[in-house]
Amino acid sequence: MRAEPLIAMPVTTILIPDLAALPEAAAQVVPLLGGHSIVLFEGEMGAGKTTFIKALCRQLGVADDVSSPTFALVNEYRDAQDQPIYHFDFYRLDDPREAVNIGTQEYFDSGYLCLIEWPSRIAALLPPDCLLITLTVTGPSSRELVISN
Repeated sequence: MRAEPLIAMPVTTILIPDLAALPEAAAQVVPLLGGHSIVLFEGEMGAGKTTFIKALCRQLGVADDVSSPTFALVNEYRDAQDQPIYHFDFYRLDDPREAVNIGTQEYFDSGYLCLIEWPSRIAALLPPDCLLITLTVTGPSSRELVISN
């Protein structure tokens, strides 16, 4: 279990009625990233974690194709300032030691933005001050996005 952050931010809820609303929702999230370099994405399979990360990366100026690193565990992109963004997907992880073996601690300590899908699979490795984004399916193409820390 993660340690609680020292300062809790208010919970923010963003309703996403359909895919067309993703860019606007991602634009609302960018200023809420604040000083957080570790952003956790929770939600059931098919909730849209990767799809939302694609929209968020577009808002941050990533020109590369953003895709799930399900088998590679981590993908690296470059934002508009040519800074790295690391995108992790731990869904297929069998043991948290696999995450340790790819150097997750170095990524987390880098200060660069780390976007993590399925963070519960490496909960013991996560630093205490993470931003949590939870996506909940509310309809065939609608989602509720809740941001907390």
